[in-house]
Amino acid sequence: MNAMTVSISGGQKILMKTMIDITFNVYSDTPTGKDPDSYSPTLRKYHQTLWSKNLPNGSIFSLDDNTRSLLHHKSELGEFFLSSDSIGHTYKYTKSMSHIIKNISHEEINTFYKKCSTIGAYIIFPSKRIDNKMTINGARGINTKIKDRFDLTLECIRRYYINEQSPLDETLKRYSSYFDLFNNFQGYVNFFLLNDLVTEKYSSIKYFIPFESFEKPPLPIDVQEYKLYKKNMTDFVSARNQRIVNDYNNVEL
Repeated sequence: MNAMTVSISGGQKILMKTMIDITFNVYSDTPTGKDPDSYSPTLRKYHQTLWSKNLPNGSIFSLDDNTRSLLHHKSELGEFFLSSDSIGHTYKYTKSMSHIIKNISHEEINTFYKKCSTIGAYIIFPSKRIDNKMTINGARGINTKIKDRFDLTLECIRRYYINEQSPLDETLKRYSSYFDLFNNFQGYVNFFLLNDLVTEKYSSIKYFIPFESFEKPPLPIDVQEYKLYKKNMTDFVSARNQRIVNDYNNVEL
């Protein structure tokens, strides 16, 4: 079941669904200069609501919000502290991309940024460091072969499930207990509604820009490639937002 809010009326408990607005801009309730992943109460509530549901094995992955800025699960499945992470990067403020961004109209960039500020452009990852080493969120951000691209991150996760090497292999293996919750790559994709970023048989990723290997620089190399990246990212976030609506509406109280 999805997370519910509980109110008291006449001594009776009433379960109510949290409304999910797929047009909501998570920066709108985030203090200026702060990161929505840590400071948007709506984004946190949306994550808690959407991902408190049945795992592939039928167990309920219930999440509480009793830990500041984090979500938490504890059961016979294990204990997990989870935080939000953006998967819709525009690279608007990335210095190495400035020579490309300056050639895109402000209106285009702002429209793209707004789309990537909706719930469809966010996911959760384990937030607790293991052996004082980098989390998934941190590792994918600083790894020069990933540069926070989520399609490449998902390729690493796909390879993890079939025991193939990737730039994030060591990091993902540290969180094997988390990935075990979803049984396999298909289970992970289905749970987080990432279906529009994979092929029908879950055998490969639909990359935002052409991918040959992790040896190729991950960021768009020119305006044409950036526009392709922007279009494919926008289409994915829009499609995932629709999946969120459909999946959530199919959950009964």
